[in-house]
Amino acid sequence: MKIIKRNGSEAEFDSEKIAIAVAKANNACSERELTDADIDAIAANIMHACEKMNRAVSVEEVQDMVETEIMHKNAYQVARGYIKYRYNRSLVRRANTTDARILSLIECNNEEVMQENSNKDPVVNSVQRDYMAGEVSKDITERLLLPPEITKAHREGLIHFHDSDYFAQHMYNCCLVNLEDMLQYGTVISETYIERPHSFSTACNIATQIIAQVASNQYGGQSISLAHLAPFVDVSRQKIRRTVLEELNILNVCPDDETVSRIVEERLRREVEKGIQTIQYQVITLMTTNGQAPFLTVFMYLGEAKNERERKDLALCIEEMLKQRIQGVKNEKGVWITPAFPKLIYVLEENNIHDDSEYFYLTELAARCTAKRMVPDYISEKKMKELKGGDVYPCMGCRSFLTPDRFTDAGLGNVAHARNYSGSTHKYYGRFNQGVVTINLVDAACSSHKDENEFWKILDERLELCHRALRLRHERLLGTTSDCAPILWQHGAIARLKKGETIDKLLYNGYSTISLGYAGLAECVYYMKGVSHTSGEGADFGLRVMQALNDACAKWKAAENIDYSVYGTPLESTTYKFAKCLQRRFGIIRGVTDKGYITNSYHIRVTEEIDAFSKLTKEAEFQKLSPGGAISYVEVPNMQNNTKAVLQLMRHIYDTILYAELNTKSDYCQVCGYEGEIQIIEEDSKLIWECPNCGNRDQDKMNVARRTCGYIGTQFWNQGRTQEIKERVLHL
Repeated sequence: MKIIKRNGSEAEFDSEKIAIAVAKANNACSERELTDADIDAIAANIMHACEKMNRAVSVEEVQDMVETEIMHKNAYQVARGYIKYRYNRSLVRRANTTDARILSLIECNNEEVMQENSNKDPVVNSVQRDYMAGEVSKDITERLLLPPEITKAHREGLIHFHDSDYFAQHMYNCCLVNLEDMLQYGTVISETYIERPHSFSTACNIATQIIAQVASNQYGGQSISLAHLAPFVDVSRQKIRRTVLEELNILNVCPDDETVSRIVEERLRREVEKGIQTIQYQVITLMTTNGQAPFLTVFMYLGEAKNERERKDLALCIEEMLKQRIQGVKNEKGVWITPAFPKLIYVLEENNIHDDSEYFYLTELAARCTAKRMVPDYISEKKMKELKGGDVYPCMGCRSFLTPDRFTDAGLGNVAHARNYSGSTHKYYGRFNQGVVTINLVDAACSSHKDENEFWKILDERLELCHRALRLRHERLLGTTSDCAPILWQHGAIARLKKGETIDKLLYNGYSTISLGYAGLAECVYYMKGVSHTSGEGADFGLRVMQALNDACAKWKAAENIDYSVYGTPLESTTYKFAKCLQRRFGIIRGVTDKGYITNSYHIRVTEEIDAFSKLTKEAEFQKLSPGGAISYVEVPNMQNNTKAVLQLMRHIYDTILYAELNTKSDYCQVCGYEGEIQIIEEDSKLIWECPNCGNRDQDKMNVARRTCGYIGTQFWNQGRTQEIKERVLHL
């Protein structure tokens, strides 16, 4: 069994150390209150309690247990001495809060950070550098930039103040890149002017440079639209046609127009293939300043095309993007595997959802791609238009959605000075999210002791705590000048502001959003009502909780003209943190705090038996009340030989829910060549990945891809998230 030390490193659990610590406290008393048998019993009880947790426990958790056990023995003088010792040690540690954690990062034995982000390899120097800077930023944030009550609530897991490792800088979360503006009207990268590209492949190359620059100046995901690249297909077509005619003229050959066009289109397809390949490979091989590939989403929506020619060219781009993703990328062994990025979103619409639709062939290709590589994810044009004021647009990264454009309708005009601005249509590209603070709904419920009146009171108090924390995020951005990130604020990705101009006007009137995250609705409802939130009294209570979050955001928005929005937090590593905090505060409550994780957002618990169609239908009601972002998923087996079932699910998504995805398994063992599902086993109270064919447990010699929070993760996960992955039931 393992224990996680304060610096994040992992060590063997040694109950003898507990006995020694209690004995020292006992011996320090004027009269010994505990016998040797009492001390041995305390150590044994704690050992047993830790083993039942089925995960590595932290030093703080063990010390809390020690205090409780001493009190149970009525050894109050010993307890006082032990508590005083802990307090004095905490004062010593507080004098320097970063050195030990940074040293453990450098030596690669910080277990928490090693598995904090499933797309970062903590052994790599650039990742370590980012994590080291992050530790300094967290320290400054907690000691100097946040008030004590916010820091305390964050540490205790009442709320989560996201991305505190970047808060010291004036950075926002995620965005929709205005790629059209930058490509059509030129941009500047590293003080070099980049003019409008003269071919599709060049446009794709410039796009990847923009993506890398944007990723290095924000900390969350970004999305681009293939529709912004599609116009350059015809640019290449005309260029290729001129070249073909010149070649034919040199050869003194005069074929008919049909033959010329066929030659042109064949060369054009190779050009599109080359351009899409550039995006695919550049994105996964780029290393941004935070030590990882850009968290990029590519949006594929035929409805964005401006004319029929452009729609057909966009379809060509989508087709190629899907074909290349089906193929995958080669790992170090030369085997085709599933890449994490870019994430793909395919919009289901009337002209591609039915068997006789013009572009149904793309939907069939998307189904094959999902069955093999887990992407694309799906947005329903029909449902999105219902819920987003008639507009269809991508999320910013994995799930964060902008609020519908209200500044255009209010006549505020081109506040970002975008060169592609049109007052006749709503604007989404070039907008961003200011940041996230998440409320732990499970803690609010447990704190109420099942008294519903008390629950609503506590919920209001916690929401106001989140509000204050969100205001701090907003105020941290106020006064930021465009010079801090020229690619964003001066050269078109977000805006084209003047040098020295502040970004303040982009923080109001709905240009950007700020997110109230939430976690653990399932456990919250189960604790309060004793039933699942999928039906009856549980569903009613869950929907009322969600409505309360929306009402709070509406009140704040009306008072401050800031677009607060309810957001279904992905909870990659935070799910583990919240679970540990809940166990410390409330102990083990069956069905509520007895896991190493809590459930993401409004999701139905991963262990609940429910079919895929019912799951999507039930979750759709909650997704409506998560307008700032959310995604539903269904867990399915290998579907490569059953794409008809995938298509049936896609049609259900189109009719039922705004945004959803299918989770499959896509693994490879580099030791024996096994292609299938790498298993999760338990040994010595720790969850371990193991090849079922050869028994390989070396994570460096296996490729595992799992959906964890909207994105696909490929660098493994902490124990809490790993337990959640292990316990997922199939929905189909």
